[in-house]
Amino acid sequence: MFPLILLYLVLTIVRPQDYVAALVGVPVLPVVLILAFLSWLGSRARTFAAPQFALLPAFLFVLMISQATNGWVGGMLDQLGKFGPAVIAFFILAAACTSREHVITTMKVIVVCSFVLALHGVGQAQTGVGWTGIPVGEDGRIQYVGIFNDPNDLGLLFVAALPMAVYLSRRAGIFGRMFWLGGAALLLYGIRLTNSRGALLAVLVVAGAYVWYRRGLFTASVLGVVGLACLKVLSSRMQELDAGEESANGRVDAWYSGLHMFMSHPLFGVGAGNFTEYNELTAHNSFVLVLAEAGFIGYVLWLAFVGYSFWMMAAALRYKPAADNTEAMDAWRLERPLALTLLLSLCGMFTTAFFLSRSYMIVLYLILAVVTGYYIGARQRLPGLRLFTLHDGGWRWVPAAMGSIAGLFVLVAVLLRTAG
Repeated sequence: MFPLILLYLVLTIVRPQDYVAALVGVPVLPVVLILAFLSWLGSRARTFAAPQFALLPAFLFVLMISQATNGWVGGMLDQLGKFGPAVIAFFILAAACTSREHVITTMKVIVVCSFVLALHGVGQAQTGVGWTGIPVGEDGRIQYVGIFNDPNDLGLLFVAALPMAVYLSRRAGIFGRMFWLGGAALLLYGIRLTNSRGALLAVLVVAGAYVWYRRGLFTASVLGVVGLACLKVLSSRMQELDAGEESANGRVDAWYSGLHMFMSHPLFGVGAGNFTEYNELTAHNSFVLVLAEAGFIGYVLWLAFVGYSFWMMAAALRYKPAADNTEAMDAWRLERPLALTLLLSLCGMFTTAFFLSRSYMIVLYLILAVVTGYYIGARQRLPGLRLFTLHDGGWRWVPAAMGSIAGLFVLVAVLLRTAG
C-alpha cells in the first residue's frame, strides 16, 4: 500500500505522464490509485480514527448534491469522478502515514519532487523552455505541466515543501544537511521565479509562525514588518500590492461576487465548478470558492476538515508529558519538531490558498492526509494526547463558519472601500 501511494504522489507532482511521449494518454494515475486502493482494502493499517474520515466523504456528497440542486443531476457523477480520487487518495495516504518513519519518507518524496519542479523552473527561466516543452510565461513567470501550469500552484507546492526540507536537514549528516538546505534555497529561488504574491506572503507567514513559536508574538511582528518591506523590494508584483491595483481589484470583485452567490444559494451553493458561470474570473480564494459553490453546508464540512488538521498539530505542540516520565518525554522531543514542521507547511499552504481557487486541488488533500495520519500515530506514541471526535465538539464548526463568513464580508467591504 505505502509504495503504491508514494508512486501516486510522485506521478501527481512530477507528472511524467503529461510530457513523456510513451506515457501520454495512458491512464497511469487512475491505475496506480486503484491498485493502492485495493491494497488498502486488504490492509490491517486501515484506520478511521479522525473526524476527517467522515468529513471528506460528506463534503464530496455535498458537492454532488450541489449539482443536482442547480438542475444538473448528471453532474453528480461528474463530480464523483473529479473529486472522488482525492477522497480515496486521502484515505490511503493517511492510513499509510501513522508511523514517524512513513511520515518522514513521505516528506522526503514531496520535497524531492518539489526540487525537480524547481530545477525545471530554473532551466525554464534561463533558456525560455523547460525540459517538458513548456515555455516560460509571457510575464516571465515559471510554470510546469498539468495541475502546476499556473505559477501560483508551483508557489503553493514550494511553500508547503520548504519547512519539510529544513526539518530533513536537521536530521541528516553533514552531506545530507548540505543537500536538504541547498534544496531549501532552491525552493526559495523557485518561489521567487514564480513571482507569486500569495507564495511570497506565505513564506513570510511560515517564518513568522516559527519565530512566534520560538520567540513570541512581539518579535514575530517586528520581523514580519521588516520581512514585508524586503519582499516589496525583491518582487515587482509585491510593489503593486494594493487593493486598487488591477489584479488585486479583480480578486476583490471576485470575492464580492462569490459572497453574493452564497447569499442567493445559501444551502448548497451554485454548484461545484460553476463559479465562472456567474462571474468572469474564478474566486481567487479557496474559502470563498467553497462557500459560493457548496453553500453553507459544504463550507462547514470543508472548514472543519481543514480546521481539525491545524487543531491536531497545535494539540501535539501543546502536549507535554509528566517530567518524571522519561520515556514519554523522549518520545515527545521526537514528535514536537515533526508536528511543528507539518503545522508550518499547513500555514504556508493555506496562506497561498487564501489567494487562489484551489479548494479541490489534489496536492492539498495529500498533505492533509499526511497530517491526519501523523496525528493518529502520534496518539499511539504519546499517551494522553487528545482524541478528536465529531460528537465531542463537532458543533463548534457551525459558529466558526458563521464567524469566518462574517469576517469575509467585512474584509471585502473594507477592501472595496479602500479600492474606491
